Amino acid sequence: MALSFSASIFSSSLPFPQLSTRFSLPTNPHRKFNRILPIKAYGPTESVKGQNYFPNLNIWMQIGRKSFEKSFAVIVLFLQLTSPIPSVLHDYWLIPPAQAVLYSPETKIPRTGELALRRAIPANKDMKAIQDSLEDISYLLRIPQRKPFGTMEGNVKKALKIAVDEKEAILSSMPAEFRENGSLLYASLTDGQAGLKTLLQYIKDKDPDKVSVGLANTLDTVAQLELLQAPGLSFLLPEQYKNYPRLTGRAVVEFAIEKGDGSNFSPEAAGQPRNTAILQVVVDGYSAPLTAGNFAKLVVEGAYDGMKLNCTDQAILSDSKLGNDKGYVVPLEIMPSGQFEPLYKTTLSVQDGELPVLPLSVYGAVVMAHNPDSEEYSSPNQFFFYLYDKRNAGLGGLSFDEGQFSVFGYTTMGRETLSEIKTGDVIRSAKLVEGQDRLFLPKQG
Repeated sequence: MALSFSASIFSSSLPFPQLSTRFSLPTNPHRKFNRILPIKAYGPTESVKGQNYFPNLNIWMQIGRKSFEKSFAVIVLFLQLTSPIPSVLHDYWLIPPAQAVLYSPETKIPRTGELALRRAIPANKDMKAIQDSLEDISYLLRIPQRKPFGTMEGNVKKALKIAVDEKEAILSSMPAEFRENGSLLYASLTDGQAGLKTLLQYIKDKDPDKVSVGLANTLDTVAQLELLQAPGLSFLLPEQYKNYPRLTGRAVVEFAIEKGDGSNFSPEAAGQPRNTAILQVVVDGYSAPLTAGNFAKLVVEGAYDGMKLNCTDQAILSDSKLGNDKGYVVPLEIMPSGQFEPLYKTTLSVQDGELPVLPLSVYGAVVMAHNPDSEEYSSPNQFFFYLYDKRNAGLGGLSFDEGQFSVFGYTTMGRETLSEIKTGDVIRSAKLVEGQDRLFLPKQG
């Protein structure tokens, strides 16, 4: 049985030959050009300095070097046009910044499902400014030796100032029925134990462990406030997709996985071996409403209960036994970063700087497989858990299939169990435990 969900996912990347066209000449203008010059005189041969003997020699050398460099550049260009051998250095310097994203180790793309999901919330601009300021601290904490606590302190003070100055705008961005809960969360953000002032004290104490825990708690509060500001989609669906199932926010799906051979999963901390592993997946309708809606509808209908799983090195796939009769044939749906609505039937060009809001390059990403008849559409029901491994990624740390699939959620609980799932293991049950009120189904008849 074929398990390929993308022709390229199993392909290897051939490294470019490490050729070099660098050529250099001595360019130090103060270097002495010394030699023994025979002077025919009535006395013995004298040792003199060439730059004194030829006053214009240094100028002639510079002119000659420039002429040589121009000639050398013409030769390299001619060889590049006529020879099949690539010039790696030449090509590298010609890559514009947007096209160099795969080659840059500094590519900033969410590396955890929690971070990707937080960034995907279409919230008030003030909350996003607070979030950005705090997320920068996550990068600063990775500095191995002396942590820049002064910079971190500045980031928290900036976030606290925005929160205080823009309190009215933050709370008024929520629907009226959510404002009471929003006010409590706001107070927790500014003054609570898991808030900005507590985080600021941890930074002043220069305790990186407490800063890390406090930052995670504060960002969780930020995400809860942002979700209250985003009760639905921030864009209108295209008219031709109005009769598809859609998810207008977040939902949580819980999977119960059993071993197909009757063995057990590894025990949890200080626990007993488990014959059932529980995974929780947050499904994101903000960025992929059609894909998430179709998946949530299938879960509610029990389509995945009892389904066998098939594994490759990079993915855990649901069985395709349902065929094309179960579920909707949804178009490929990808929300590009910086955009306000998804693209349909269109992949992203990562080499041109296009990155998705929900990246594939995260361990535990939940993704729809391609439709076997056309890669412009997703499978109506087959999905997979993506097992991202940076050893199989491009130089920018991005999957070679980034921007080619409809990612619609992330495993947020039980990620450590994914590596234990083998071919033949079974989804005993899949349940929609949160978000059914955000699932809109097409009218029947």
